[in-house]
Amino acid sequence: MEAYFVDVLNLLVRSLHIITGIAWIGASFYFVMLDSSLKAPKKSEDSKKGVFGELWAVHGGGFYHSQKYLQGPTNEPLPKDLHWSKWEAYTTWISGFFLLAIVYWYGADIYLIDASKMALSQPAAIGISIAFLVGSWVIYDLLCKSALAKSDRNLGIVIFILVAVAAYALTQIFSGRGAFMTFGAMLGTTMVANVFFVIIPGQKKMVDDLNAGVPVNPIYGQRGKQRSVHNTYFTLPVLFTMISNHYAMTYSHEYNWAILIAISMAGALIRIFFVSRHGEGKPMTWAAVAGGLIMVGVIWAMAPKPVQPIAALPVASSVAGTAAVAQPVAEVSFDTVNAIIQERCTVCHAATPSYPGFAAAPKGYMYDTKAQIEAQAALIYQQTVVLKAMPIGNLTGITEEERQVIAQWYQQR
Repeated sequence: MEAYFVDVLNLLVRSLHIITGIAWIGASFYFVMLDSSLKAPKKSEDSKKGVFGELWAVHGGGFYHSQKYLQGPTNEPLPKDLHWSKWEAYTTWISGFFLLAIVYWYGADIYLIDASKMALSQPAAIGISIAFLVGSWVIYDLLCKSALAKSDRNLGIVIFILVAVAAYALTQIFSGRGAFMTFGAMLGTTMVANVFFVIIPGQKKMVDDLNAGVPVNPIYGQRGKQRSVHNTYFTLPVLFTMISNHYAMTYSHEYNWAILIAISMAGALIRIFFVSRHGEGKPMTWAAVAGGLIMVGVIWAMAPKPVQPIAALPVASSVAGTAAVAQPVAEVSFDTVNAIIQERCTVCHAATPSYPGFAAAPKGYMYDTKAQIEAQAALIYQQTVVLKAMPIGNLTGITEEERQVIAQWYQQR
């Protein structure tokens, strides 16, 4: 029952995370579009009131007129029903944090730890994961407050380099799946910390100054805009890591760190293109093309190498000076491969999984019967032989020889 209740909790928290995440990203993308699409106000009286830019839009059968005040309205009080965009971000992070704890920390021995990379205890793995979440924000925030922040380009380059280093480090410490998810949580933590520690406090200070009738310091708006821009470029990489656990070809690859960095770069470039389309200038088509080319390169690099059919094995000659003779490989029977699958796979992929933490077979794939195994033969071969992503974290200790037996059986079918 424990595994069942964990699954139910997973479902509820994941649903909340998705719903609030859509709300946060939707609002963020909208305001980025709005900010980039503003035009100088046409009415002189609007300029005198402090209007910086405006946008007319049509949607849902109505017309909308949005105006932006950089430092609030001039000689006018702020309305009491001022809308704040913050709870979407906070709820997304809180639910994401609990989801990370439920899946990757509670099940650290399954999803986070890879003993072949680093033999970690569960507390140590969780501690390192938390350290990446907190440390990434601290380092990023210090960079944004340093002299480097005077140049958005230089700051962006340094942030990218550090993010790339973090991606590489995570893949050397954790399982590929755990590394990708921790990487996404790291960026997501930085995004919500921007909202909580910089954007919202700055906006509150601006509101207090306006209500007190004192000049608003423009630095708060400038800092908020900078962090908001960073957040929008982090968004697509974070979304990729959220779905990456469904695609073992990415996180189980030998160069998974390079794939993670490349896809993150492609996501940021594609976002740059869409942001540029909102402005009056020429869209940065090069960014979309570059992002697309990177994705094509990633797809090509991830393609599994052809596995040579196991037709014969050379046997050394017992007579000196004579060539070795290739002996045909005996056909692998279903009973032989079934014994491996029952021992190495069905602890999870069964009608009633026996491995702790699994209330049901992952993705509904069950290998209890010959018919089920035959129906999923291609998937078994892909996951255990080509990608070597299963058994997950090699929890059941499948050997290379056993993988080769599965390969031989599949190729002889």
